[in-house]
Amino acid sequence: MTRKWHRGSLALLAVIVMGLAGSGALATHAPSQQFPDYGFAPPMRPHIRDTEGRWHAPFVYPLRLVNRLEKRYTEDRTRRMPLRWFAEGQIVSADGADGPWLPLGADALGRDVFARVVFGAPLSLGVATVGALGALAVGALIGAVAGFSGGRLDDVLMRGADFVLVLPAIYVVLALRAVMPLVMSPAEVFWTIAIVLAAAGWPFPARGVRAILSAERRKEYAEAAHAIGAGRWRILLRHLLPAAGGFLAVQATLLLPAFILAEATLSFVGLGFPEATPSWGVMLQDAGRGRALADAPWLLAPAVAVVLAVLSLHLLSARRQFGDASPPAIP
Repeated sequence: MTRKWHRGSLALLAVIVMGLAGSGALATHAPSQQFPDYGFAPPMRPHIRDTEGRWHAPFVYPLRLVNRLEKRYTEDRTRRMPLRWFAEGQIVSADGADGPWLPLGADALGRDVFARVVFGAPLSLGVATVGALGALAVGALIGAVAGFSGGRLDDVLMRGADFVLVLPAIYVVLALRAVMPLVMSPAEVFWTIAIVLAAAGWPFPARGVRAILSAERRKEYAEAAHAIGAGRWRILLRHLLPAAGGFLAVQATLLLPAFILAEATLSFVGLGFPEATPSWGVMLQDAGRGRALADAPWLLAPAVAVVLAVLSLHLLSARRQFGDASPPAIP
């Protein structure tokens, strides 16, 4: 893992975090806003030169519907829509007098794909983050108790973790979600999916924390804390559990991409967020209903977002596990 790859993963994560923090400033329209005459409209690319070769500030050409049945559009090169910067609380926008600006095109209902991808990021990444934090908290607690206590309690807790581990994770998630009510509000779906992901993911950090604390509790500093009268919970939480901090950080970078894919899978099969909610999985479900790859490949934009998020987290995880593997400089 070279420093260049590490910087690339951090750059991707920075872009994702900025997108989460500034969804309203990045998106040009509301995710549910429909433009009836722009169903399956293609992406509108910015230009800096017009048809006569003259240079201008960045602009886009409005779209003109050529064939309503075939959903064919063409750029109206007789008019220009200048892009506005930092106007009306948005980083970049266009005057809507000649129609909407659709940076990544529109879906079947004429909704802005870019806006839906941006507003879907907090949902898809947020539920994965909450699920990962829940799995880490439960796993750390159970692993710490098992590693610190030992004996029969250790055996019972680890056998429970082994039972969950041998089950196919994605099928466990699907089964747990399927037994719950199918019709729920987006907030209820958010917390339900987060709890399901945490329930499926806690054994992974639990086994590692248990192994670390089993070794740490026999070291001199733990014996010294016990000798001066520190209680069991103080020794466990104050002295031993911090030793597993690095392991838990690596586990977080492994669980997050897995949970991002799990949320997308749940929404894709209809067990996630409601259809109108702009999560990445719901958008992929919409794209899968038609010939998105052949007729409207821009509908696969959420798949690209998922790949970039998962890739950046995997690169960061590899960096944490293996460090900088670049060869040393030869003097």
